Amino acid sequence: MVEQQKLGKSRALGEIIMKDVITKALTEGIEYDKLTVEGSESKYEVKIISEVFDKKSTIQRHKIIYALLDSYIKTGEIHALTIKAMTLSESEK
Repeated sequence: MVEQQKLGKSRALGEIIMKDVITKALTEGIEYDKLTVEGSESKYEVKIISEVFDKKSTIQRHKIIYALLDSYIKTGEIHALTIKAMTLSESEK
């Protein structure tokens, strides 16, 4: 029972840290108006509003995000990533 509790705390700490890592990587790579990162156990969702995405297709937007998180995807720290990337005007619709 004690081991399970320790594992649970460790896992929760890991999830918090990975969210912080994703947030930091995106913050350093993109100027944005709003960013949220949710998820756990290597499955995350990124919602980001930035003018960097203006006149870019969905695929181009995702490539920008994937490029910034590539090393974490390759190591399996991020296994599944849902991306919602839009401009400020798109977010207001």
